[in-house]
Amino acid sequence: MTMEGLQTRPSFFLLSLFFLASATLSGANIAEFDDHWQKKAEEAFARSRAAYHPDPEAVTNKFNKAVHLAVSQARNSTRRSLRSAGVNKFKGPCVATNPIDRCWRCRENWMENRKKLAGCAKGFGRNAVGGKDGDFYVVTDPSDNDLVNPKYGTLRWGVIQDRPLWIIFARDMIIRLSEELMINSNKTIDGRGANVRIAYGAQITLQFVHNVIIHGIHIHDIKPSNGGIIRDSLQHFGIRTKSDGDGISIYGSSDIWIDHCSLRNCADGLIDAIEGSTAITISNCHFTHHNDVLLFGASDSNEHDSIMQITVAFNHFGKGLVQRMPRCRWGFVHVVNNDYTQWIMYAIGGSQHPTIISQGNRFIAPLMQFAKEVTKRDYATEDVWKQWTWRSEGDLMQNGAFFRESGSPNTKSFHRKDFIKAKPGTWVRRLTRFAGPLGCRAGRPC
Repeated sequence: MTMEGLQTRPSFFLLSLFFLASATLSGANIAEFDDHWQKKAEEAFARSRAAYHPDPEAVTNKFNKAVHLAVSQARNSTRRSLRSAGVNKFKGPCVATNPIDRCWRCRENWMENRKKLAGCAKGFGRNAVGGKDGDFYVVTDPSDNDLVNPKYGTLRWGVIQDRPLWIIFARDMIIRLSEELMINSNKTIDGRGANVRIAYGAQITLQFVHNVIIHGIHIHDIKPSNGGIIRDSLQHFGIRTKSDGDGISIYGSSDIWIDHCSLRNCADGLIDAIEGSTAITISNCHFTHHNDVLLFGASDSNEHDSIMQITVAFNHFGKGLVQRMPRCRWGFVHVVNNDYTQWIMYAIGGSQHPTIISQGNRFIAPLMQFAKEVTKRDYATEDVWKQWTWRSEGDLMQNGAFFRESGSPNTKSFHRKDFIKAKPGTWVRRLTRFAGPLGCRAGRPC
């Protein structure tokens, strides 16, 4: 595996100037870029710069090593469960089929030890611990009626606090956001133990923040909202312009982990990561019924997205998906051990020379002959895109699927102990078997 061109590091000084200058011009939804937002933008870019890993291959190798170890430890119990589970994948003994799940699942006392989850992230978002250092906050009220002074007990009250919080839910609920939900730094939204749906309203927004975990919730039927006066922290509220209707919008943020969520049918993207966002892992999620699924990188002209580093792992890309799984600009994206069972146009695409390393995925091509290719390169001729590093290693290609590689072959030397190949695509069904919210209940393993 080579990362041609990665020896040329981003010019952080120039990127920071560009980042701040462009923040008000590229979908920030901030009506007035006041001193508060200026300071948050400066701090956010400094954190993104610090989160940028100078040797991304070391992160991918460590991730793959963790998968091998978890599979080796769980092999016997996994085989027994796969034979006995039948139609219901949760029938029979609890089985953790990948290293993220193996870190915390299959313990009856998970509810008394919720914060164990904080040490379980892998990949580029591995440092996200969310609200581990804070108190628990229980959402008891699904309403969202006051955007400036939200009521205690609501989700909005919890996410705007200026201190770490581990947010959980008292019962099953549907939360219809009246306007976009601005999440502050150092938060965990933990849906385990309840059926929690963010639906039929506005989007979740992470803007100029860091250290956020979103786990175990359903996000669907999200619509654009009109904007208005919205509080984003205890210290500030201001006028927001119209939001796009993403499921989750990650903007200028770092150390983010989205795990075991289900996303479908949003007005724009399911998850967008743009404007210098980095150190992100999206894992164990289930994506269905959507056109533009994952967008990484705001535009071809936003060079600050060159610090973007994202891991996409153990996800199931399922029914009714069209394209962008993900669509990448700039940056480095590790797409590993995901199950692609449907697309209509393409699965993985991009422009502006992103590095895309696809390892151990399963790609099942659609019946249409024109859509067999996994990859799509936009806005570039072959003499340009052939220089981009897009590699496929151990992927399982079915029904005529093929991945068009580009870039130079591996030229970097690794000690044999340091270079760990991903588990091959033949393992994907096991590794992604529990993608999506798990339906955890007290006193029982998830």
